[in-house]
Amino acid sequence: MKTLNDLELQGKRVLVRVDYNVPLADGQVQDDTRISASLPTLQRLLAAGASVILMSHLGRPKSGPEDKYRLAPVAGRLEALLGRPVRYVSSLPGSPETAQALEGLAPGEVALLENVRFEPGETKNDPELSRRLAALGDAFVLDAFGSAHRAHASVSGVAALLPHAGGLLMEKEVKALGRLLENPEQPYVVIIGGAKVSDKIKVIENLLPRVSKMLIGGGMAYTFIKAKGGSIGQSIHEDDQLDLARRLLSSFGGKIELPVDVIAADRFDPEANTQVLPADAIPDDWQGLDIGPATRERYAAALEGAKTVFWNGPMGVFEFEKFAGGTNAVAAALARLEGAYTVVGGGDSVSAINRSGQAERVSHISTGGGASLELLEGQQLPGVEALK
Repeated sequence: MKTLNDLELQGKRVLVRVDYNVPLADGQVQDDTRISASLPTLQRLLAAGASVILMSHLGRPKSGPEDKYRLAPVAGRLEALLGRPVRYVSSLPGSPETAQALEGLAPGEVALLENVRFEPGETKNDPELSRRLAALGDAFVLDAFGSAHRAHASVSGVAALLPHAGGLLMEKEVKALGRLLENPEQPYVVIIGGAKVSDKIKVIENLLPRVSKMLIGGGMAYTFIKAKGGSIGQSIHEDDQLDLARRLLSSFGGKIELPVDVIAADRFDPEANTQVLPADAIPDDWQGLDIGPATRERYAAALEGAKTVFWNGPMGVFEFEKFAGGTNAVAAALARLEGAYTVVGGGDSVSAINRSGQAERVSHISTGGGASLELLEGQQLPGVEALK
């Protein structure tokens, strides 16, 4: 992958695709992790004498501009973090008005274009939109790892038209996740959670041959427990994945760890009545919403001595405080590891490790959910391929 060292930057206008798809509420950025992650690349470009034009998406606008998806709040937060003015351009990114608004952008100055998904051609990788975006700069830097799995105009389309490179964050992400696939140091433990086996089956299948242990939590655990003949009550599961779960248990049963107990609830509600139950003996009218105390201890013990760890997905219904304990326990166990290479990816997992106050003890926190999973599935990412 080409890097910033491969680009001439002095006096150049550099078009940078970042990932500023951040949560907003009442016109304020609620979590600026992704904005902060882009700062090293921006500072490197500015110090080299470039002017910087930023592109990002935000949310999933359905048909053209929507006020709730405008990037004005992001521009304000970036300005505060970067410590210099940011020119916010509110017109459509590929419009003549945007090109005019960028006139006179001098070396050391920064502009942020409006949400690229306001352009109908963005997600279609429209060649004409790619051309209009590329005309804004002299070079292109892809630093949006979270969007690298999308063949969109602002990701791979522009890369084909300008001298290009991966940014520092992009380079860091690809190297960090590559270590999970290429001769990872053993023992290697993967923690997989979330609601559905079907969402992560390719990751599970690709990693199982490489790992020492795979600890499974969240809703997907109940598909495996039912496949073994357990009673899971009303717990979320996928009947169409039972045969797959049986096959994996047959082939890799010695590596797969499932919950032995759960925090069960009489309804899906933050104020539900709860009890600790065996994971395979949940009454018909109850449902498992978190891993139980015995499972938390078992999973913590399984992590002891690990040299490589990847964690993606919560252990329970993380958004309800009553059922966040399992996810928080895994975060704490991960943070306690000494001498291990640890990677966390996925929104709830990242949130949990941040809440634990131990994020600095994790080797790498990935900014890309879907992109990181696709890379670990063994897939080629269009954005990464475009930088080769």
